Amino acid sequence: MPTMTGIPKLMRAAAIEMYGPPGVIGIQLLPVPEVDGDEILIAIDTAGVGPWDAEIREGELDGEATFPLILGTDGSGSVAEVGENVRNFAPGEEVYSYSFNNPKGGFYAQYVAVKATKAAHVPKSLDLERAGAVATIGLTAIQGIDDHLRVKPGERVIVHGASGGVGHLGLQFAKFRGAEVFATASGPEGVNFVERLGADAAADGREGGITEAALDFAPDGVDAVFALIGGASLEQCLNALRPGGRLAYPNGVEPIPKIGGDIEVKAYDAISGKREFDHLNRVLDEAQPVIAVAARYSLDEAAEAHRRLERGHVFGKIVLKISEPENHESE
Repeated sequence: MPTMTGIPKLMRAAAIEMYGPPGVIGIQLLPVPEVDGDEILIAIDTAGVGPWDAEIREGELDGEATFPLILGTDGSGSVAEVGENVRNFAPGEEVYSYSFNNPKGGFYAQYVAVKATKAAHVPKSLDLERAGAVATIGLTAIQGIDDHLRVKPGERVIVHGASGGVGHLGLQFAKFRGAEVFATASGPEGVNFVERLGADAAADGREGGITEAALDFAPDGVDAVFALIGGASLEQCLNALRPGGRLAYPNGVEPIPKIGGDIEVKAYDAISGKREFDHLNRVLDEAQPVIAVAARYSLDEAAEAHRRLERGHVFGKIVLKISEPENHESE
C-alpha cells in the first residue's frame, strides 16, 4: 500500500460531541483514519465551509451520527496513502474531494479517508485553496445547469441566489453555455458582485419587483430558473417562467416551491463520482470561472467560521486553511 512518510497516529480535527450552536465545535486530537482498499488518505490543505455543515452541526439532516463527529463535506490536499485496489492516485498528488456524510469523518481535520471515486486530481487551472472551496458547490452548480436544466446557447435563465456559493458558479456556468442570465442577489453589494461575474441583468432579491424586472429582461418569459433560495422571492421568479419552462433546485431549498402549469421540475442532490468530477474538471479548465473565497479561517477558528455563516450574505465560499494560522475575511 503506497504511503507518504511521516503520517502520524493522531490528528487535530474540529469536531462536535453533540448537536447545537457553533460553540459546540471544538478541537480534538483523534486517530488518523485507516485506509481501506478502495480509499485514499488525504492530507488536507483547505476545507470548504457551507450552510449544509451548519445543518449537520444542528442535527437537521437525516442520518444517525456517531460522536465525536468531524464536520466538513469537501476539501483539497495531497494524497498521503492509497488503498491496495486504487490505481488512479499516487502519494503526493494534489486532489480535491466531495463526500457527504463521509463514513470516516469530515474534512475539518488534518487528514480524511474517502472512497477514491469521491476524489479527483486538482484541475490545472486551480490552486489548492480554490480547489478546496469548489468541490461541493461546483458539482451542485454544473449538474444543475448541464444535467437538469440542460441550458443551451441563447436561452434566458434566472439564477436565483446568484451571489452565494453554488449560485455564483451557476451564473458563470450558464454564461459559459451561452445563456443570457438574469441574476438575483443579496443587497446592493450582491448585485454588484453578480454583475462583475457577468450577469446580463440583476436584481436585489430582498427588494421585490423580481417578476417585473425579469419580464423586462425576457418579455416572453425566461426559459429556465436555477433556484438556490426558496420562499416568496422564488415565487416571483417562477411568475416570469414561460409555459414549458424548466426549474431545477438542490434539495434543501425551502419551502418547496409551488408549481403550476406546464413546468418541468427537478429537485436533486449533487453526485460525486469519477464521471461527475471529469465533467466538472473539463468545465473548470475551459471556463476558468471566478471561485470567490469569501473568508478564510484556521482550523482552530472553525466555530467562528460557522458564526460567520449565521451572519449571512456570504458572497462565494468560506474556507478553513487547515495547516495555516488565522487569516480572517477577504470580503
